[in-house]
Amino acid sequence: PFGFLVMRVIEIRILLVTAIAAIVSSSIEITQYLTARGFCEIDDVISNTAGAMLGCVGFILWKNMKKEKRFMYAVFFKRILDFFLSLCALIVLSPLLLMLIVLGTVFMGGNPFFTQERPGKDEKVFKLIKFRSMDNRKDKNGKVLPDEVRLNKYGRFLRGTSLDELPEIVNILKGDMSIIGPRPLLVRYLPYYTKEERIRHLVRPGLTGYAQAHGRNAVTWDEKLAMDVWYVNHLTFLTDVKVFIDTIIVVLKRESVEVEGVEALDVYRIRKENEK
Repeated sequence: PFGFLVMRVIEIRILLVTAIAAIVSSSIEITQYLTARGFCEIDDVISNTAGAMLGCVGFILWKNMKKEKRFMYAVFFKRILDFFLSLCALIVLSPLLLMLIVLGTVFMGGNPFFTQERPGKDEKVFKLIKFRSMDNRKDKNGKVLPDEVRLNKYGRFLRGTSLDELPEIVNILKGDMSIIGPRPLLVRYLPYYTKEERIRHLVRPGLTGYAQAHGRNAVTWDEKLAMDVWYVNHLTFLTDVKVFIDTIIVVLKRESVEVEGVEALDVYRIRKENEK
């Protein structure tokens, strides 16, 4: 939709400029003819023409003000805001990040970071970085233990407070992500989205999103993805502010924290298909 909108805006503006140029050119020719024969004064023509043009421009701006504001924020200002806010956050939170790196190294027995490929804007894959919330414990045969076993108390604390997401500030600074947007899911989920659900990839994925602020993991996949689509179709500065505030409230209440037993999207879709 954004690419289509850009093309539509460009086409409309080209037609508008062409029409104005034709009108101005014709007006000049008619004015020269009338002035030469004493039917009008040149200063009256200029003032009346300027007034009419300003009136037309004012009407066009007023009519498209809401649409243009939304377009300008989604395409331009949102990224600028993300860059400066993530840079400030990285500086201010650097002591906390350093402390979590040290604690993660101790409690996770090594590398405190977790990286994974995720689809971003236009389904372009990037490497998401988070704090590791699961250790690398294995059974006697060298096989990695189940997630619910490897999710230790420190990992639960990180997830419960969403501190495991803090390194994603680097992804935001780089331009892979945004502060607010649909959460970046697994690459293997891509074949399981409906055509409408793919709309979620028309914007940068976010550190938090509308779905995370309105149910988090307590809602079904269908509801969660529907909320992502709603966000993309209603993307404004005020929407982002509301999502940010609602996210803070959810985190403070520690509601619907994902710890275990959450069904993967591909498994969910296959099960739903088999139930038909």
